[in-house]
Amino acid sequence: MEGNGTAADKGANAGKKPVKVVATGTFDILHQGHIYYLTESKKLGDELHVIVARDANVRHKPKPVVPEHQRVFMVGALKTVDYAHLGNIGDLFKPIKEIDPDIITIGFNQFFDLDKLRDDLKKRGLRAKVVKIGAFEGNGFSSSREIMHNILKERCPRFMESGENDGSVSEGSGGVKSSDAKSD
Repeated sequence: MEGNGTAADKGANAGKKPVKVVATGTFDILHQGHIYYLTESKKLGDELHVIVARDANVRHKPKPVVPEHQRVFMVGALKTVDYAHLGNIGDLFKPIKEIDPDIITIGFNQFFDLDKLRDDLKKRGLRAKVVKIGAFEGNGFSSSREIMHNILKERCPRFMESGENDGSVSEGSGGVKSSDAKSD
């Protein structure tokens, strides 16, 4: 899915090959942490390609609430994003190979082994530099789990107080069991 045109359309880097940046993520419920990650990623190049995780590939946290086709549409509508792509179910590196980025950004709470990622890219003949983006430091919600937890707390207080929630959503856990707690 295309976003808001290419960097060339915006006059950036006219006459030169654009510097392509790839950012990846689930982007389940968009929030300011996502916007910060994508804005900082875009600053590193001319074109920002965002690969949105397929529902089937999300195994490190609960399955997304928002379906993949809606998540890629929302990400593609952001003005900082030039191109939004759904990931590949069978080969996570396939879209990276197709895009052939100069830079791949990793969010502060994405748990990649950066050395292994660099080695995997090199083995596949990909030359991209890997850059870790820092955390959003502002106030307010900066995680999908925080937003979901607040929705349940504010709109469904009886659910939060009852045993109906099977313990997966509780006060002080950011909306997940502490044993499952990972940032998104």
